[in-house]
Amino acid sequence: MKLALIGVGQAGGKVLDEFLAYDARTGADVVRGAIAVNTAKGDLRGLDHLPENRRILIGQARVKGHGVGADNELGAEIAEEDIDEIQGALDSVPVHEIDAFLVVAGLGGGTGSGGAPVIAKNLQRIHTEPVYGLGILPGSDEGGIYTLNAARSLKTFVDEVDNLMLFDNDAWRSSGESVGEGFDAINKELVRRFGVLFSAGEVTKGSDVAESVVDSSEIINTLKGGGISSLGYADVEVDEPERNGLLSRLRGNSGVEVDSTETTNRVTSLVRKATLGRLTLPCEVNGTERALLVVAGPPAYLNRKGIEHGRKWLEEQTGSMEVRGGDYPRRGEGTVAALVLLGGVTNVPRVKELQQIAIEAQENIDEITDESEEHFSELMDSDGELESLF
Repeated sequence: MKLALIGVGQAGGKVLDEFLAYDARTGADVVRGAIAVNTAKGDLRGLDHLPENRRILIGQARVKGHGVGADNELGAEIAEEDIDEIQGALDSVPVHEIDAFLVVAGLGGGTGSGGAPVIAKNLQRIHTEPVYGLGILPGSDEGGIYTLNAARSLKTFVDEVDNLMLFDNDAWRSSGESVGEGFDAINKELVRRFGVLFSAGEVTKGSDVAESVVDSSEIINTLKGGGISSLGYADVEVDEPERNGLLSRLRGNSGVEVDSTETTNRVTSLVRKATLGRLTLPCEVNGTERALLVVAGPPAYLNRKGIEHGRKWLEEQTGSMEVRGGDYPRRGEGTVAALVLLGGVTNVPRVKELQQIAIEAQENIDEITDESEEHFSELMDSDGELESLF
């Protein structure tokens, strides 16, 4: 799947940078255009793989390159004001070569949570290609303002994209890690998963051809209908055979003796681990509207029977009749991996928690506003009484 990537804010820019590194390392050539948008000059300087002319600093007149200080309302206002500058940077992206736009942002900060929905809305207005969001939810230990920003941004962002894929930092931070180490590890894990998803079906020069191709239309159909999606992933190391061509794969002659029963069991086991293990967004699998299974690895290990068994098992677990599946021949990683995209998940405790936080915050704001108006009215009345004394 060919993408135009827009990283918004600090977290969005770092994930975009990691995507570019992944693309260069694997040769997948998934990213056809990329820009990073930020209100903080220092965050843009910290990117390693994105050319300088693709780093867009917005809001200079208002915040002078110092960021918005976790104020997502200000982040949204600045994105609105400078949307022409952002769109101008995207004009050089070869839109005729892409399958979708992907807007990436951390939903806890000010620029990402405020600006990403604004940019997505503008892309929807101008382009016919799908616009997807990839949102990173802040950990509960990052502070109340970040949780509140995520709660506010979540509803807006999901309404402005064709589908919002979420990654919950709370489920991924390891104890004992520094903040920097934790986020670097999370970004690599995030990109490894989504990199496999978007790379599936992309045939590069000299690559193997899948028996059951997972192309961009399969991903688009799984993400259609809007809502929120989560991703599961599991892999296992294998002895990677030497490459002897498609005929060798069909004959099972790959330089390594591969037992078909073993490969079938391995694939079905990986599908279960990917689905029931640590998802990018923890959720109940049952009730998922659509799902996609991708099994990646050396061709000799991509057992069609195992993939079909895994797909049927996934149908039973999700209760969905829209479960697609296929293989992604991939060499050089030394692993067989199963990736499960759950499209349109509905039972998500973390999202429900954030929705409740947003409701309570709005009630508190209304209460404070009412109290302020009441105090102001009392003050005016007391001023009138004082004037009558003179």
